[in-house]
Amino acid sequence: MKKILWIASAVLILTSCNQQIEKTGYVNNTKVVSDFKEMKAAQEKWTKKNNEVRAELEEKAKQFQIEVQGYQNVKNSMSQSGREKKEQDLMTKQQLLQREQQTKMQEIQKGSQEEIDSIINKVKDFIHDYGKNNGYTYIYGDTEVSNILYGKEELDLTDEILKQLNGEEAASTSEEK
Repeated sequence: MKKILWIASAVLILTSCNQQIEKTGYVNNTKVVSDFKEMKAAQEKWTKKNNEVRAELEEKAKQFQIEVQGYQNVKNSMSQSGREKKEQDLMTKQQLLQREQQTKMQEIQKGSQEEIDSIINKVKDFIHDYGKNNGYTYIYGDTEVSNILYGKEELDLTDEILKQLNGEEAASTSEEK
């Protein structure tokens, strides 16, 4: 019986020594995405486009206000039917202006969100490939809600991932972290 226990212990010890050590790391997702050059360029592009559209819409609104003011100045000299027609015309123009504003802002929001989603997916795919190419079993994501409460600094892959994503360093090969 003692021999069986001893053999079982020896087998257990030998098999536990042969187990592969799992390589893990973590990435601060927020930092990687916000410091990724493509994300910064996309944000600048959409901010610029938003500002351009707002300026264009503000100019149209000013022109509309000038037209309303012009009407206010001459409405007393107009006939009742002329006033009603002009007021209806102004109301229609105001509604069209509001619809145009809403449509353009929705287009900007949709385009911006699609590009941001595409960039986030690119970052996820890059991290996936990085982990696979460098022998990682797991790469965890750390976000604003801090789902990683503690991690050794040497397991933090954030800066390495960022450098490679931004093209500042050639892809590394199986670098031990």
